[in-house]
Amino acid sequence: MSAMRKNIEDMQGYVPGYQPPDEAAWIKLNTNENPYPPSPRVAEAIRNELGESGETLRKYPDAASRQARKDAAELYGFDPSWVITANGSDELLNNLIRAFAGEGEEIAYIHPSYSYYATLAQIQGASIRTFGLTEDLRIADFPPRYEGKLFFLTSPNAPLGFAFSIAYIDEIASRCSGVLVVDEAYVDFADQNALDLVKKHENVVVTRTFSKSYALAGMRLGLALARPEIIAALDKIRDHYHLDRLALVAASASLKDQRYLAETVRKIRDTREWFATELRGIGYSLIPSQTNFVFASPPDRNGKRVYEGLFGRKILVRYFSDPLLAHGLRITIGTRDEMEKTLAALKDIG
Repeated sequence: MSAMRKNIEDMQGYVPGYQPPDEAAWIKLNTNENPYPPSPRVAEAIRNELGESGETLRKYPDAASRQARKDAAELYGFDPSWVITANGSDELLNNLIRAFAGEGEEIAYIHPSYSYYATLAQIQGASIRTFGLTEDLRIADFPPRYEGKLFFLTSPNAPLGFAFSIAYIDEIASRCSGVLVVDEAYVDFADQNALDLVKKHENVVVTRTFSKSYALAGMRLGLALARPEIIAALDKIRDHYHLDRLALVAASASLKDQRYLAETVRKIRDTREWFATELRGIGYSLIPSQTNFVFASPPDRNGKRVYEGLFGRKILVRYFSDPLLAHGLRITIGTRDEMEKTLAALKDIG
């Protein structure tokens, strides 16, 4: 169509993980969903918000998400002016590009990491630069001073699972002229986080999601922490009612139940370490994970062969055809029972 922007016409859309129509028949370990339900307080909060008749749904939600922001700020030790909530962390990634990178201006990220950064940059018409990883998992050829508008640092990394040290992230922040976005989608499964760097550096933004550790992938919730002037800019360009009433009370209920979060994370981390040890025992190689998944390579480094073997047994994992990743599989950590069945299938496939 002649009226369409050329970059939209030419680009490839993001392809999410496969969602089987008969989901209950599968062990689904391909989209890093939490195998456990959200805090019981979430369902209670939603029921209370709905009331007997759902009367509240005829009214718009709080456009400023004030209570959810306040709850997040109290939890993380910030003033609410440093916090913004969002329709998933993807909304934040999108709006950060919209706020800081004009058409033709550069954003950068590590490859491999979250491939959606490229899609969002292409929509904006921004220029893209990628950096590789060294063998010791640092950024290859990162300049003494990076002059691009935004640098996205996924830590812990997806799909590989490792986390950069806070000292190294601190160093990268000091070398960025523009904004350093630390994408901490998986940080609740890790040993450290970068929140202190938000206060130390005026150019650091930390983004988080409720989809993984809080088990709310179905509600599309995220948040970011940054200097108030960055939060104010993101507030200007977000959709004015971007979170519905049920999502807002779900966010607050989740944030207030840190005991439940800690127990869920503990179970996943324990299962992750057990599964990683078992995989190594049958000849797989793994990068030590700080996430709710492992990236594992079979002895013959043929990820597709193993993916197909699991698929035939109705076990879904994530295979990437990218040459940098095709030797392995990203396997979400499910329940202990799911992982025992997956391990048995892997042994059978050989």
